[in-house]
Amino acid sequence: MHRRKFCLGALGAGLLVGTAAPQAAQTYPSRAVRVVVPYPAGGGPDIMMRQFGPALGAALGQPIVVENKVGAGGVLAAQHVAHAPADGYTVLMGSNSHLIQKILQPKLNFDPVNDFIPVTIMGTSPSVLVVAASSPYRTVQDLIAALTANPGKMNYGSGGVGSAAHLGGATFVSLLKAKATHVPFKGSVEIPLSLLRGDTEFAFTIAGTAIPQTKGGKLRALAVTSREPLSELPGVPTLHEVLNSDLAVQEFWFDFWLPKNAPRQAVDTLYSATTKALADEAVRRQFAAGGINVAHSASPQADAAFVRSEYQKWVNIIKLAGVTVG
Repeated sequence: MHRRKFCLGALGAGLLVGTAAPQAAQTYPSRAVRVVVPYPAGGGPDIMMRQFGPALGAALGQPIVVENKVGAGGVLAAQHVAHAPADGYTVLMGSNSHLIQKILQPKLNFDPVNDFIPVTIMGTSPSVLVVAASSPYRTVQDLIAALTANPGKMNYGSGGVGSAAHLGGATFVSLLKAKATHVPFKGSVEIPLSLLRGDTEFAFTIAGTAIPQTKGGKLRALAVTSREPLSELPGVPTLHEVLNSDLAVQEFWFDFWLPKNAPRQAVDTLYSATTKALADEAVRRQFAAGGINVAHSASPQADAAFVRSEYQKWVNIIKLAGVTVG
């Protein structure tokens, strides 16, 4: 009898352990979540993520650790996360830069569409077509007239081949059926300097850079690449309305991506926490100060559909602009 009671007790304890262990394993997150940022420390996206981290950590109930993994236009960070453990604790700050790099270099060892599970978009930032404040071009129509009248004689700057500034400029020139020379610099910080020196006549800079320099009197904004005008730049038209082309709508966006085999619970939990954190008014003010519009996807599935549609859009843009690497 005593032995029978012991066996039944042991069996009951085993059942309790057996049911408790899977529940504990399913708890997410139970430790810090690492967000890999493909941009250098101190840059706009890095600052944005570090400002957003505390709100996201509060919503998740675990701290957010930001890790910068810079190189090859975001490729190194993407490859790192694509091959990281698919447990939900390593997240990539994905963007359309990853789509663009894969389109330009098909042999890269990662696939931005198939190697990740998109969770939600976080924010968007358009580019601004700018000239030096001393430039004779006071409107986008003035610049278009000069480009048309002087084929191949004007220069536009960028932070490198395949960058947002490069594709913005190449698309603009191509839609006009005009000609201009692309001048790539080592980084986007050189773009405003080149305009002020007169080395380039126009450029597309991210809103976070263009808005303060326009308000500070160094640059003049002629158009924006968002679908709607920017409240921070009243009176400045969109290129979409000027050129009547959807390909002129080019917004840089930030997204959270997990490795493709990440648990569904991790995807859903991270989605809910990010959506909650993005609703924080302090976060929205911080994003706006950096020229970033808060955005979020209706669901992870909607985000995946968005990424696929963006991939095809950038295929079309790169084909139109004739951009190649090497």
